[in-house]
Amino acid sequence: MGLTAEQLKHGLDSVAAIEPRFASALTRTGYPEPRIRPRGYGTLMRTIVGQQVSVAAAASMWRKFEDHLGPELPPEKVLESDFDTLRACGLSKQKQGYMRSLCELVVNGELDFEALPADDEEAIAQLTQIKGIGRWSAEIYLLFAEGRGDIWPAGDLAVQAGLHKLLDLPERPSEKLTREMAEAWRPHRGATAIFTWHCYNNPAL
Repeated sequence: MGLTAEQLKHGLDSVAAIEPRFASALTRTGYPEPRIRPRGYGTLMRTIVGQQVSVAAAASMWRKFEDHLGPELPPEKVLESDFDTLRACGLSKQKQGYMRSLCELVVNGELDFEALPADDEEAIAQLTQIKGIGRWSAEIYLLFAEGRGDIWPAGDLAVQAGLHKLLDLPERPSEKLTREMAEAWRPHRGATAIFTWHCYNNPAL
């Protein structure tokens, strides 16, 4: 479960108290809506399905994949499925490899989504064991599915563009600078990230 509306408000009020430009933007745009995803491997299955395809294509593939697996999405059934069956769901050879990597880690007990490490970096390290899941995907999972309040996806281009706009910077900041600037916003960087997405292309700004 992601950050609740109350948690977002508390986090953003805390950051706005030390950054006047955030306070000004918050007055104009209001608070963002919570971004919540279910906890568990199913959310990362959906992430893999959606990689590098359009939203419409991902939705179509997911419907076929879910119809094949059933509502419980048992990882064992993925591992039992042959190439052609998964290909009929729209999964390329690469996506099938990523999906099998995820399911093998779950079935073998090497990845327990109910007991990820409390330390964010350790949790990211566990999630990036999955082929096809990089740091950004792991961070988004921890923010949206676990509601970890200090996750900061500094490599996200929309986060960088949002800061460019919010802070009236001369250019979009690099990942390194984005990470450095956010140190002052701990432990509310997760709410801040969601606010940058909220402000990106927001006509009120």
